Amino acid sequence: MRAKNWVAAITVIAFIAVLLPQTQLGNKTRQQPAPQLHAKMMPEQEEDAKVKTMKRDMDATAQLLQDETKKDLLQLLSKTRANTGKNVAANHNTIKHALQELHQEHPYIAYTEYHGKNLSTKIVAYGKLPVSKESSAERFQSEAEQALTASTPYISELFYSDTGSLFRLIAVPDPLAPGTGALAVIQKDVIKSVEAHQKRNLRLIPYPDEGNYRIESVLPNSTVDIAIVDGEDNGNASHYYINDVAVHFKQPLTEVQLQQIKTDIEATSVQHLNENYVFRSKSMDAKKLIAYFEKNWKAAYAEPHYLYMTNDAVKEQFTQSAQNEQPQTIIPNDVLYSRYQWNLPSIETEKGWNISRGKDDVIVAVLDTGVQSNHPDITGRLTGGRNIVDTSKTPEDDVGHGTHVAGIIGATVNNNEGVAGVSWYNKIMPVKVLDQSGAGSSYAVAQGIIWAVDNGAKVINMSLGNYANAQFLHDAVKYAYERDVVLVAASGNDNTDRPGYPAAYPEVFAVGATNSAKQRASFSNYGDYIDVAAPGESIASTYPHSQYAALSGTSMATPHVAALAGLIRSVNPELTNDEVMSIMRSTAIDLGEPGKDPYFGYGEIDAQKALTAALEYKGSLQMYPSQVKKRLNKISSGL
Repeated sequence: MRAKNWVAAITVIAFIAVLLPQTQLGNKTRQQPAPQLHAKMMPEQEEDAKVKTMKRDMDATAQLLQDETKKDLLQLLSKTRANTGKNVAANHNTIKHALQELHQEHPYIAYTEYHGKNLSTKIVAYGKLPVSKESSAERFQSEAEQALTASTPYISELFYSDTGSLFRLIAVPDPLAPGTGALAVIQKDVIKSVEAHQKRNLRLIPYPDEGNYRIESVLPNSTVDIAIVDGEDNGNASHYYINDVAVHFKQPLTEVQLQQIKTDIEATSVQHLNENYVFRSKSMDAKKLIAYFEKNWKAAYAEPHYLYMTNDAVKEQFTQSAQNEQPQTIIPNDVLYSRYQWNLPSIETEKGWNISRGKDDVIVAVLDTGVQSNHPDITGRLTGGRNIVDTSKTPEDDVGHGTHVAGIIGATVNNNEGVAGVSWYNKIMPVKVLDQSGAGSSYAVAQGIIWAVDNGAKVINMSLGNYANAQFLHDAVKYAYERDVVLVAASGNDNTDRPGYPAAYPEVFAVGATNSAKQRASFSNYGDYIDVAAPGESIASTYPHSQYAALSGTSMATPHVAALAGLIRSVNPELTNDEVMSIMRSTAIDLGEPGKDPYFGYGEIDAQKALTAALEYKGSLQMYPSQVKKRLNKISSGL
């Protein structure tokens, strides 16, 4: 059979798969969550709920930082206790080096002191004590030193330096050596960063800034201009670049035709993906550009260039639990896990890890603001990525959102450091499609999707979105879907049933957010397009400058699902993307009204049930067309 006939056969099979009903939930034990509050909130009620969520995130972030610092100081004391001897000069050098390493690994530590009985000066210091108003730093330092002499822990009040930065002093005594201890002054500007981040991520403020981006705010899927006065208005708005247009041509352009267009519209830039172009004009706005291409070039479509935003070692061997055995509960030793990571036990990862902890050849791409490559809890988990925003640079995170998302997926597990990710071994591919403001164009997101697919991603996480159904982006989504990639996207944080994209595309797995009581998070979008829900409120994860933060949003719920997809594809690589999505739907724990509903979709994901189903999966009548399609693809490609 000729190649084009294979394509025709595959197309027919794909069409049949759409017509067949989705796998039903079957008989599952229903959990009884707290009563759900789904009534439409008044704007002031919604804002109040989001402000409370933001403040919880700030408080949790402050506590995360303090607990991580205490752990680091105790490790420092243990290390120096084991490596110091009778030589006083050698002791000083050993301790000084240990303090220096601590500062290099954690830039938020401004100043440290080591106190020891066997030192000539009793104190070895590193860094610089902040200059503070009313000499607060010196007063707290004196109080901490007195506490250490008495082998008592100490935590100061928050205080400001003369430059406006926020600090706190923490002192920890050595539990095995009375009179010995260490103190650290930690910069807590991360709390202000979380506040600013969550004001945008939860849409408490107008976002993005029109003046900053040369954009227009419009009614979704239109060019009807509207004013964005406060955060509530974000729920009914899309954004596009004023002088840009995205165009898909029915036939490839010749060089002569391209030059003609550039001349006609006074083009200042042209971006190109296959038959898709983004033109920027010096003299024409988006409305005039659309009219020009529709009249003169009869393009397949010409639409605004929309903006998308954030929506927030050696492997150990293990044996899979037998089907008739009670699965072991695996509790990681990561310092912040047991106290703060309610989210992973909630979705049964501790039992699911008996079945799959991931494989490094199943790559999960994170399309976001980039990832901090040298974060001590992520380094070694990353594979080669791409900076779409600026191809001359690496995909480093200049916002925080992408690093947080990446940590939820795959922060190193069982390393006595920070937090644990859902996956132990799946590699994370950072693809920077959002700039330093946390926003990016449909072209950048589309280009990121295609790059990730072409470079081996099996799962793509998109904690971003807008309310515009951009065909330009949809083309890239279909490109990935047709190549058997699982695409997972956040529904949005505006507490609205308006479909958000890319989550609402039929090829994309849409995720809503739940809280620790298995209720729908107050900010989470909802609607018939929601597939499942996952934890999204006050989620502890990695953050830039080697820190940790708690953030809320469907942005945080989505990587739980993307990571689960990576685990499923690790335990059973033969599954198609449709089969992976079907398994996550059919094994979800039903919440809310019985069956699929607009608030939870099929329910909250369950890692143990999903991975068990993936391990035992033998196929079904509903999924038969996609299985045949996969086999035909292999045959046609000569595999």
